Amino acid sequence: MGKVEIIILIILTIVIAWLSWIVSLRAKRYHGIFRFVSFESILILIMLNCRAWFKNPLEWYQLISWVLLGGSLLVAVSGFYLFYHHGKPADGMEETTTLIKSGLYRYIRHPLYLSLMLGGFGVMMKDLNRLSIVLALVNLLALYLTARVEEKEMIKRFGKDYEAYMTGTKMFIPYML
Repeated sequence: MGKVEIIILIILTIVIAWLSWIVSLRAKRYHGIFRFVSFESILILIMLNCRAWFKNPLEWYQLISWVLLGGSLLVAVSGFYLFYHHGKPADGMEETTTLIKSGLYRYIRHPLYLSLMLGGFGVMMKDLNRLSIVLALVNLLALYLTARVEEKEMIKRFGKDYEAYMTGTKMFIPYML
């Protein structure tokens, strides 16, 4: 990583930390701690691999990367649309007032975290090496922990409705996980 990438990394880390505080932590929504780790691992992956994004564009790992990144984008767009149109967030960001059970949320409880997982693995595939693999796995673990903490928060908010929803859906991968 060059000096420019390090400066960008520091600036964006400060921005992500500030946003995590504003959006989650200040309101005592502690899933934001693990989500911060996820965002940081993806940011570091991007900064480490940014020079390899368009090298050897037809190599198998680049093609897999673009499929994962495209899938990440599709899942994110769908998830955000459902979140804002069906979840009716009270504070504009996280606090849904309605439990979403349609679209992707009919099958999985955390499509936005799935999107971040796909994105992390997509960026990892841009320059596949040990550090990239470790960072992608850190992202995966952080998102799993984020989801676990968030589910406890959702049970407090929605009660038995959320518990019933949990029994009929998977966390990240329909019909599997």
